[in-house]
Amino acid sequence: MTPPARWITILLGLGLAWVGLASADTVADDLPANWRNIASGWTIPDEDYADQPYLVKCDDGAWLCVLTTSDGHEGATSQHIVATRSTDFGRTWSPLIDIEETGPPESSYATAVKVPSGRIYVFYNYNRDNLREVVRVDGVLQTRVDTLGAFVFKFSDDHGLSWSEERYEIPVRETEIDRQNIYGGDVRFFWHVGKPLIHDGAVYVTLHKVGNFDAHFMTSSEGNFLRSENFLTETDPQKIRWQTLPEGDVGLRAHAGTIGEEHSIVSLSDGSLYCVYRTAGDHPTQAYSRDGGRTWTSPEPMTYGPGRRKVKHSRAANFVWDAGEGRYLYWYHNHGGYIFHNQRNPAWIAAGREVDTPEGKAIAWSEPEVLLYDEDAYNARISYPDYLSDRGRHFITETQKSIARVHEIPAEFLEMLWGQPSRDDVTDDAVAFEVVAPSTITSGPTSLPELSAFVAETGVEGSGFTVEFWVRFKALTVGQELVEARDAVGNGFSVTTTNRGTIQLGMRGPFGPPPIDDYYRGIADFGIAEAGWDSDPGALKTDQWHHVAIVVDGGPKIISFIIDGVLLDGGDVRQFGWARFPAQLRTVSFGQPLKIAPNLDGQIRDFRLHRRALRTTEVIGNWRAAEATNRAR
Repeated sequence: MTPPARWITILLGLGLAWVGLASADTVADDLPANWRNIASGWTIPDEDYADQPYLVKCDDGAWLCVLTTSDGHEGATSQHIVATRSTDFGRTWSPLIDIEETGPPESSYATAVKVPSGRIYVFYNYNRDNLREVVRVDGVLQTRVDTLGAFVFKFSDDHGLSWSEERYEIPVRETEIDRQNIYGGDVRFFWHVGKPLIHDGAVYVTLHKVGNFDAHFMTSSEGNFLRSENFLTETDPQKIRWQTLPEGDVGLRAHAGTIGEEHSIVSLSDGSLYCVYRTAGDHPTQAYSRDGGRTWTSPEPMTYGPGRRKVKHSRAANFVWDAGEGRYLYWYHNHGGYIFHNQRNPAWIAAGREVDTPEGKAIAWSEPEVLLYDEDAYNARISYPDYLSDRGRHFITETQKSIARVHEIPAEFLEMLWGQPSRDDVTDDAVAFEVVAPSTITSGPTSLPELSAFVAETGVEGSGFTVEFWVRFKALTVGQELVEARDAVGNGFSVTTTNRGTIQLGMRGPFGPPPIDDYYRGIADFGIAEAGWDSDPGALKTDQWHHVAIVVDGGPKIISFIIDGVLLDGGDVRQFGWARFPAQLRTVSFGQPLKIAPNLDGQIRDFRLHRRALRTTEVIGNWRAAEATNRAR
């Protein structure tokens, strides 16, 4: 950036700060009804491609967002890192500020951290030697060159309005994965995603080393941490000392396979470090360090806590954030798989809390909730998020690579998640029909209460419903009807047993956008949509009571099963434990008869039909409340 242009940017930024900060505290707290839909978020500026929109709160009260952008696609030669500022909680942003000029050479994958003096540092990849191609292991020349070069930083002493002209290279210790690459380590392959951590007076910066490239991109990857004990106090960048961790010749690798990357790190109250990172399998990897990152526990599949089941996640960013007061948040996608490009919609979130183990503190995680979704079920890629808490409010950024946004997350939503481990109250504010009795029930035909449409009007989420009951099977033979709510031609919904020892929700109704004046005209004009999904095999047993909730969420258009307080994720049997239903399915409510257990080899009790999709946490509260009641009977 030329000096005149830089001063124009600084003056414009200061003007925006004065106007914005004068009104920041008066920004309306009202959130859109469809806040989970990413289209309701506020757009962060970019050139075309947009990646890693990461936030820092500046000492002047403004937010600084650093991101990677270009006028093309990911990996384009014009790729470079920029900054932008907001003074109104992310609703509006300043013009882009070049931290590095438009490539080549490429600068990529920036994160930022603020030190006590108020100085802000930004770390990133820099194609220092301006290489235009590298050799893959199959001999093909690869022209994408944004994951190599030098790992560098710049700094700002004016809250991100301008940046140091000089960049400073961080010395990274050579390890086995470098020496074994096709260049023998003369060219290093790596990139940087996880946010820096300030812990015990030092800073930790993540680095994800790459072995080689092939036709599928990376052949292997592992993680290191660049630690500096004088970073927070040293004002001369050339005097900052760096140490590459963990000790030894091998970084933090996956528990299985050769891909372990995009490490995310937090510190615990006893001084331990916790790290989670993606793999090319069905489960992310986790590890703990009890000695400041010098050594780590053996990498293992991430679990929902000590002794609990494994977490499901694909090859996408999965980040852990420290929300303060011993509370954590975990962003992931809640299904297995190794595909890069799709299956990053919706984003799920779990809440963490510290628990004690013989080895030290560990994190236990809640059952997840859908956090953000895009109505485009196939093409949308919601990833590379960041979390910021400011003045008691909570915000998350995300990108789909072509557009980045910031979203305010209702505080009550996160408080609900953090309170999930002790939740034991009944949620019955939207009960459309119930038969709650101490004994088992069988209900003959009754008129099905009207349920709201799934297809939403502009700015409003589609509605949904929840079927909740306790069931005890004598046998899990196929064809049993637990719930039947269909009309004479089969429109409506039902819950039946399958030949896999599972129960399945089936739905059918008119296909098309609103308005549909009446059910028959809707069918004639738009056709019929049908969907079904079943519980995970093995989740139900005979001769024991199970609490079952089937949640049909009209926002992200998801069917999920929660059995005995656990949201099913497919386990080791299948990639997904939940499923999308057609976005155009309008409704399954036609005033048809509702029957409970018309053909069941077993018993049902405490049946509720809710007019909305219950949160996972609400279902768990209902389950715990019923468990307490059952024990008291």
